[in-house]
Amino acid sequence: MGIEIPLAILVVDDDIRLLNALRRTLTYAGYHVTTAVTGKDALNQCRQRPADLVILDRMLPDMDGLEVCVGLRERNQDMAILLLTAKDAIADRVEGLEVGADDYLVKPFAQAELLARIKALLRRRQPPDVQKGMLGFADLGLDTATRLARRGDRSIELSTTEYELLALFMRNPGIVLTRTLLLDRIWGSDFEGGPNVLEVYIAHLRAKLEQAGESRIIQTMRGTGYVLRQPI
Repeated sequence: MGIEIPLAILVVDDDIRLLNALRRTLTYAGYHVTTAVTGKDALNQCRQRPADLVILDRMLPDMDGLEVCVGLRERNQDMAILLLTAKDAIADRVEGLEVGADDYLVKPFAQAELLARIKALLRRRQPPDVQKGMLGFADLGLDTATRLARRGDRSIELSTTEYELLALFMRNPGIVLTRTLLLDRIWGSDFEGGPNVLEVYIAHLRAKLEQAGESRIIQTMRGTGYVLRQPI
């Protein structure tokens, strides 16, 4: 297995304040986010690098959002498209869905609802084995739906950060994950916390995963990072 790559979302809106707010929210939620303020730019970006999901404003300065939706769908049948608009009439919603959008959200909207719809759209487009939500390595298991870990017969509760760290390790077993990569994936490239925050959380995770009689499964690669593997 390779390094886990975050799902890519393109946000298309000419409201800069909303655009920046969505970029922060989605980046914090773990997505790779790019933005565009015009329909032409959105089409060009998706031509060069298709996104997993596009959040598309209906009213753009150069094109109707529905035209952009048609263009995106012609280029990529697998891409998820979520239309954002201030138009709330049933006819407008139907029109958007008929030209290829997968879902339709009316402004103003709650952040929680937007994130829930994004997760639902992306989940539909993931292969069945990804949807099962179970990760396993050696005698260690992780349920991504409940965020509970299990080692042997023992159930392990994790904090949010511990879960995110363990999930990253379990999706990349045997691969050395550098400190830089771990800090960027879990805390973000603009994190301003203390330099030893990663070591602290690795210690917390090990304390829960490696109790008396259990082997060390998260191993330190001195000067590099950490790796999930069975002891030699």
